[in-house]
Amino acid sequence: MASIKEFQVTFDCAEPERVARFWCEVLGYVAPSPPEGFARWDDYNSSLPAGDRGAWFACSDPTGVGPRLYFQRVPEGKAVKNRVHLDVRVGTGLVGEERVAALEAECARLVALGAVRVQLLLADENNESCLAMQDVEGNEFCLD
Repeated sequence: MASIKEFQVTFDCAEPERVARFWCEVLGYVAPSPPEGFARWDDYNSSLPAGDRGAWFACSDPTGVGPRLYFQRVPEGKAVKNRVHLDVRVGTGLVGEERVAALEAECARLVALGAVRVQLLLADENNESCLAMQDVEGNEFCLD
């Protein structure tokens, strides 16, 4: 039997800390403390060479259950639809109007944080309703 490996999800982005802090709010994750010897992340970044400042940021599930999320600055902008995206499970166990109401409520919360609503996909014979969205840099994700 194969063992399950620990993993992290890595995001390429322009502003790692901004995107990481958005996902902290979405998922209830926490940002790490600044490196030892620094009171704030700004202090740490100021100590680095100009090209390395703000090059990465990370966040993690405070319960230790979910994967670590790592955000790294890349020079190119997002050009096409993600090949992989996160499904944020807010409607698990709900169906019909009750599910759509839960999706809409979470959508409203996330739009206030800078997310963009893309499209509500209503249930069909194979899938329950979900809501397609984009994060603060346009990365697609779904409320499921």
